[in-house]
Amino acid sequence: MNTLLITHPCALEHDMGLGHPERPDRLRAIERALEAERFQSLHRDRARRGTKDEIVRVHPAAYFEAIEAAAPKTGLVQLDSDTTMNPGTWEATLHAAGGACQAVDEVMTGKAANAFVAMRPPGHHAETSTPMGFCFFNNVAVAARHAQKVHGAERVAIMDFDVHHGNGTQEIFWADKSVMYSSTHQMPLYPGTGSLNERGEHENIVNAPLRAGDGGDTFRDAMMSVVLTRIEEFHPDLILISAGFDAHRRDPLANLNLVEADFAWATEMLMAIASRKCGGRLVSLLEGGYDLQGLSQSAAAHVAKLMEA
Repeated sequence: MNTLLITHPCALEHDMGLGHPERPDRLRAIERALEAERFQSLHRDRARRGTKDEIVRVHPAAYFEAIEAAAPKTGLVQLDSDTTMNPGTWEATLHAAGGACQAVDEVMTGKAANAFVAMRPPGHHAETSTPMGFCFFNNVAVAARHAQKVHGAERVAIMDFDVHHGNGTQEIFWADKSVMYSSTHQMPLYPGTGSLNERGEHENIVNAPLRAGDGGDTFRDAMMSVVLTRIEEFHPDLILISAGFDAHRRDPLANLNLVEADFAWATEMLMAIASRKCGGRLVSLLEGGYDLQGLSQSAAAHVAKLMEA
């Protein structure tokens, strides 16, 4: 079995306007990095289009329909202060969610060892009925529900190492003991959630906030002391990663000092738990990362580690 890379050209058509940090060049930078010789054995597939049925497992039908109706034929439509739709956004959102479900299918059926879904827009800020923070549908939540509904997964663990807290994922699973959400993130920083005392109704939320200026040693300590043991004790049937690379020291939207080796280490640690607890089943979804060099090199380190499974 190989690592599976899922992407789609329609993700390049989603554009939120000149100067917006969540831009198509992010995906182009990752694609260029994954053209290197060491990635030639990487299995690649195009993301399929997600269905309404898959997405409304997480978001109400009225919300799905409202986002569809908001999609413009020309120009830009602003949904909040930093989240905008253009004519390419709707197809990109559907394929980002569909690619997440597709990756779960391939990994849960044993056709792939693990998978990385390099799609945009990202998803972890999208709440049940609220688009925000560059996000429309919560792709990792859609993936978790797909694993449960289609493949019978009883417990799904989500690890989010994006520098911004995944408020949407936390809100969606706050009262759901079948899904564990854990996050390392900079605080205080957008969106303002993710404090230690936010634990969910069933102690299924695990937050490990970091401070501006923290580097790899502090990140690794937080992972070891707070997050990884809890994921192991949860005995997941599948591990999902919200893989944001904006905690990199080069990133312009935050102030943590991680480097590529830190993301590779976190990937290795999560793969080890997956190997022990759930047959290695792990799916990673791209979230943030806004410096093209830091993003592409970190994503490459992440995928290279996945390929060691």
